[in-house]
Amino acid sequence: MKLPATITRNWLVALSDTDLVDAEARLHQAFGVLERRNKKAFGAHYSLFRGPADLLAAWDRWSRVSQITRERGLRPRRATPTS
Repeated sequence: MKLPATITRNWLVALSDTDLVDAEARLHQAFGVLERRNKKAFGAHYSLFRGPADLLAAWDRWSRVSQITRERGLRPRRATPTS
């Protein structure tokens, strides 16, 4: 499944539960990469909502999908952390 450039409610509603969980996982991973990069760069001065546009866009895309996932009562899929 290809993720659209703009996440719309109509696109989200049309997704199957499996596709929705997959999209949520992929967007969460992309957001996480940017967030970790920015946390490392800014340290104690890191603030999500003062971050660069690409970080905020990634958060916005993920949060829209995450909201619908929760509304459907689905569990997000997360990779097992490696230490």
